[in-house]
Amino acid sequence: MTELTNDQARQGVRRVLLITLGLNLGVAISKIIIGLWSGALAITADGFHSTIDGSSNVIALFANRLANRPPDDDHPYGHRRFETLAALGIGAFLLVTAWEITSGALERLSGGGEAPVMTPLAFAVMLGTLAVNIFVNRYETQAGRRYHSELLLADAAHTRADIGITLSVLVSMTLIALFGWVWADTVAALVIVVLILRTAWEVLRQTGSVLVDTAPIPPGVLTDWVSEAIPTGQVIRARSRGPADATYVDIDVEIAPEVTADHTAAITSAIRERLNEAIPGLEEVEVHFVPTADAEPDYALRARACADGLGLAVHEVRVCDGATGKHLEMHVEVHPGQTLAAAHEQVSRLEEQIRAYVPEITEIVTHIEPALSPAQRPTTPNESETLRKQARKLLTAAFPRAGWHHLDVYPVDDGYALTMHVTLPADITVEAAHTLAENAELRLRADMPQLERVTIHTEPGE
Repeated sequence: MTELTNDQARQGVRRVLLITLGLNLGVAISKIIIGLWSGALAITADGFHSTIDGSSNVIALFANRLANRPPDDDHPYGHRRFETLAALGIGAFLLVTAWEITSGALERLSGGGEAPVMTPLAFAVMLGTLAVNIFVNRYETQAGRRYHSELLLADAAHTRADIGITLSVLVSMTLIALFGWVWADTVAALVIVVLILRTAWEVLRQTGSVLVDTAPIPPGVLTDWVSEAIPTGQVIRARSRGPADATYVDIDVEIAPEVTADHTAAITSAIRERLNEAIPGLEEVEVHFVPTADAEPDYALRARACADGLGLAVHEVRVCDGATGKHLEMHVEVHPGQTLAAAHEQVSRLEEQIRAYVPEITEIVTHIEPALSPAQRPTTPNESETLRKQARKLLTAAFPRAGWHHLDVYPVDDGYALTMHVTLPADITVEAAHTLAENAELRLRADMPQLERVTIHTEPGE
């Protein structure tokens, strides 16, 4: 079934409430008229009780209209809680109903009140209202589940109590008509009071949980979902609040201090996408990042962060221990059209920033190279295809156990660039995989001097 938008759901809930309002008013008026005409106090009382259903529908319509308003300065998180308050009001109506029935039963036990006079028309009206109540209950329950509306589900619970009340009235009417057992009405009423109180407890417990911000989703489940979405970082806190159809989620993720803003934005996007899949009624996701305390510094990642700040791309970043401290080597890509002096000045600024940001690095060696334009594509397809086939043949012969695929060749400056993927055993170490890729690059450059650049992506096999 197609997922409904919030506006469609609100309109659907409003339509259901208008229909049930008309039915409930018709039932209430019918009971009151036939009760007054026949002198049956039980039917009359049940009719006035049915007016509570109409009142709850009016409150629900009012709440639905308020809840549909967009967020404003006074309600920055929207007006969704007005619907919860209305559902709470319906629970309160159930308690009032239980008290009314209990009072009537106590009065009957004390000898007060007159026995009702039963007529065929009275039975017909009660059977008709019973059929209407059953229809309304099923209609609201199905619509409440479809629109994820706690308001409709609460009102459906109220209608279930009405069904029980109508059945008790019918049973007592039958016993009174056949045997004259007036006390049967009192016993049935007390049984219905228990049912109403149980229904009221369910409604009040559900709405109360929303109002006191009981978590609709266990933190452990949220943590598992988020962990599936992000390869780096650790979830240190996961919280949720709100009803099922308007859930708010707060996630705190611990990441390395060197992670850039672009990287955190990508992590946030991945988290939101995963939670949108898992939570149908997700309203909002807030992701907060916390730097890892006392973590081992990632010098290569810090160098990349400095390069990102200057708009430079770097690759083949290596950090090793030297006699005087950390030594950093990396390739820096600059605009191919600028002079060497301008490019050197850019890279020198990068080196200064790295030294200031990472004082442990005492020596930096940078290789300046022109950046590739994403728009560049092969202008000589035949030669590019020939080089691609030559590279595949060479790699397959030299490294037969590796799975070489997705080879792509395109022109750059006075030569060509080659990119490819290689599938290796999943249990191979990163060091071994890197060594194989370096050896493959050296072999390609030695046998294919046309290649200006070689990029190899290593990945585990299944």
